[in-house]
Amino acid sequence: MKNLTFALFVSLILLGCAPQRNLVYFSNLTNVSSDQIPKAADLKLQKNDQLSISLTSLNPEYNVLFASANATNSNNPINSKGGFRINSAGNIALPLVGEVKVEGLSLEEAQGVITKALKKQIKDPFVDLQLVNFKITVIGEVNHPASLNVPGEEINLLEALGMAGDMTVFGRRENVLVIREEDGIRNMTRLNLNDKNVYNSPYFHLKQNDIVYVEPDKSKEKQVNPNNHLIPIISTLVSAAAVVLTIVLR
Repeated sequence: MKNLTFALFVSLILLGCAPQRNLVYFSNLTNVSSDQIPKAADLKLQKNDQLSISLTSLNPEYNVLFASANATNSNNPINSKGGFRINSAGNIALPLVGEVKVEGLSLEEAQGVITKALKKQIKDPFVDLQLVNFKITVIGEVNHPASLNVPGEEINLLEALGMAGDMTVFGRRENVLVIREEDGIRNMTRLNLNDKNVYNSPYFHLKQNDIVYVEPDKSKEKQVNPNNHLIPIISTLVSAAAVVLTIVLR
């Protein structure tokens, strides 16, 4: 009978135990660190990117023409600035000069190329260029999964998770998946946010259209598995049986 009582107690302990998880970001950072974080790579323009292009020159009629075309080409209802879409050939169609190749360029490089093209028709043009559809998607074990519009030209993984309300307690911080598509090739990598060295990954700084997926841990899987609803009942019965046996064996 004593062996049976011991076995019941061991079963109760095993049922009540759950694996320990590390919920702390950069938990291996023991001291204040002055390590330099690698700079984000320049954003490169891709097909279907939407650009807001404003022109200021000594020709008011050209400025108005450009502003009107900029609004007419708007296909982005979320952003009131509108913009010119980069087509499947990697070009944008501009008033006065026609198509200009900008795919693969940084915003600064594209601004220079567009300015040079406009100088053939306009004296002293000043071009302001912005990417208006910089979007990322954060899904999985976060409090507010969503597609997020990025107001600037840079965002890192921590900032993206913050915009999505941070991870839930079930999110696996050591196994965050980033999905990125470039030049028609889809790449995926997993990042460990418990490790301070995650800063060195080229995927820590996100690019337009990246998808971040936070995987749930095993405890979440057990919660949603209907077969596991019996565990609390079994645990209660084992506990009650152990108490009864303890009283009987006294």
